[in-house]
Amino acid sequence: MEKNIETIAGDTEGVSYTFPVYRFAGIAAGAPSAYLQAALHAGELPGTVAIHTLMPKLRAAEAQGRIRGNITIVPAANPIGRAQYLFADHQGRYHLGTRVNFNREFPKLETPDPALLPADDALATVDRQLKVRLLKLSLGHDIVLDLHCDDEGVPYLCVPAELWPAMSDCAAAFGVEAVIIWKAPSNGEFEEASIHPYLASKASAEHLARRVIATFELRGMLDVHYGYAEKDAAGLYRLLVARGVIEDRTVKPSGAFKGVAAPIGHVESVKTPKGGALLYDIKPGDRIAGGQRIATVVYLAGEDGGAVEIFAPRAGYVLTRRARRIVRANEDIVKLVGERPDANAKSGPLKE
Repeated sequence: MEKNIETIAGDTEGVSYTFPVYRFAGIAAGAPSAYLQAALHAGELPGTVAIHTLMPKLRAAEAQGRIRGNITIVPAANPIGRAQYLFADHQGRYHLGTRVNFNREFPKLETPDPALLPADDALATVDRQLKVRLLKLSLGHDIVLDLHCDDEGVPYLCVPAELWPAMSDCAAAFGVEAVIIWKAPSNGEFEEASIHPYLASKASAEHLARRVIATFELRGMLDVHYGYAEKDAAGLYRLLVARGVIEDRTVKPSGAFKGVAAPIGHVESVKTPKGGALLYDIKPGDRIAGGQRIATVVYLAGEDGGAVEIFAPRAGYVLTRRARRIVRANEDIVKLVGERPDANAKSGPLKE
């Protein structure tokens, strides 16, 4: 294994950011290669601890000569967001200097050539430097996995429509409970920037079938503990074995994916009509009926009639729910996957 430290110069004198990159060299020419990164939204740590738990498995495979294709690992992809605190509250989703989401506005190349990416001195802000650096590290790999988490949710996968159902083996290997399939532009998310060069250059169906590009949502922000880390590391390892990056005959085939799979247009966000204290009746993974009560908001505590009930607009599968129990009026509190498209569905990413 080789370890390198990437350094990004800050926007002011005396400031710089660093993050480690680990590389395992494959022994088989032409074998599929893989790139894994976590914590692009710097406070989303389930992926970071999953990678930490995966690393001993990779070192053992390397020592035994079982790593066939090159593997690049970035366990903590955003040192800029990691350093951002406001009044002791961590702020890792948006760059405070530009107000841009760290998972938006990645450059979209017409071919997968890192030489087309701009140099650091051509980039105005440090968050843009980070995005170019991460995309450069990932380009050329057959498998590109971006590990995130939701507020509270089931483990689910976001995949480009062009790679589904060819990636159903990956969903089964990892053991996700749901797959959301997208096609419309997503404002330059890392996943979109990773697939775009192959679509723009009109890669063949056979070439696309070789690719695995996905965002993994590993449950919720607070789901950072050993049990989930072990389970997620085992899932990542099975995926790498299933796609031929690692050889391991002790890993059994995963079978068919049996979870929920739906286009992104089937996902409906349920909003709260009032601000206040939020009490849920449902949890991620539940299947609910149309008209079923899903939550209550206490907006005038102590007043007769000071609470409002919220009901499911239709039947569906609860994908996620908001973690904070204090809400404002018109906030999204639940994402529901229905059997039909949502009439009010918008294109683009699931979350802002």
